Amino acid sequence: MASGGPGDGPLGLGRGILVAYTLRRLLQAIPVILLVTLIVFLLNAAIPGDPGRIRLGQRADPAAVEAYNDTRGYNDPIPVQYFNYLWRLFTRFDLGESDVKAGKSVNEILEESFFVTLRLALLSIVVALIVGIGTGILSAVKSRTAVDYISMLIAIIGVSMPVFWLGILMIIYVAPVLGLPRTGFDDTNTYTMLRSLAMPASALGLLSSATIARLSRSAMLDVMTQDYIRRARSKGLAESVVVLKHAMRNAAIPIVTVVGNSFGYLLVGAVLTETVFALPGLGREVVEAIKQRDRELITGGILLMSFVFIGVNLLVDLSYAVFDPRIRDDRS
Repeated sequence: MASGGPGDGPLGLGRGILVAYTLRRLLQAIPVILLVTLIVFLLNAAIPGDPGRIRLGQRADPAAVEAYNDTRGYNDPIPVQYFNYLWRLFTRFDLGESDVKAGKSVNEILEESFFVTLRLALLSIVVALIVGIGTGILSAVKSRTAVDYISMLIAIIGVSMPVFWLGILMIIYVAPVLGLPRTGFDDTNTYTMLRSLAMPASALGLLSSATIARLSRSAMLDVMTQDYIRRARSKGLAESVVVLKHAMRNAAIPIVTVVGNSFGYLLVGAVLTETVFALPGLGREVVEAIKQRDRELITGGILLMSFVFIGVNLLVDLSYAVFDPRIRDDRS
């Protein structure tokens, strides 16, 4: 009898199903990406104004303006422009050159701003996870007590409060007390970078933690009434083991969903926070590009935001299969 390979057993079969599930999700993301590129490109093409005039100035020679538009392909038919853009995008990930910032490619501009936003989002989600999940679990365990009511009241206030208002309050009252920079970004070293991001990350993270706390509490309360939790308690297991090992794992899927969505929004939706704290992030860069009608930068920035959000949601979807094998078995 021939011996089976390492992938023939149950573990190998499960790994194969997970790979198939992952490939299926990646293939399903392709038409979404193409649709996003089409919508963004068409909307951007509809922006009024002559790119050549914006780049060379209103008093520029008409011949020079026409030559600029010919060189950049702005005079080509829209389908031709779109095809050329897709070709550059998917063959060498070339997002073009800024119409306003002479000599700088869109890739360079977005790379600098995206990594500022990425650091901000990572620090913010750490704050949101610690505060949100911790508060949600505590409220579920202490359900219908003063701790629960006070925690959820604070969470409701957090969901309702605009981030720019919380940011202004922190700049006025918290920054002077803690001796932290009020605005600006300094990445000279890790210490100065963390000081620069401490205030905006706290503002974003605390507001995101409110949503995470409410959903974590709801998911935990639903799980805590299940029969297997009662059986675990009847075996004499410590409450911490019951909550963290048994209940938390089964409540993970809705929590992962809201955490993933929150992280996606932090990456693409931190415009107000970056504006209040004067951070040179991705959202602020795109807003400035819209003000200046920089078509290439607008298109590149929005596409990058869209790709990031699609990627984050794809990772969230794939994480379902890790936490609950039934999902990958049913959908593969």
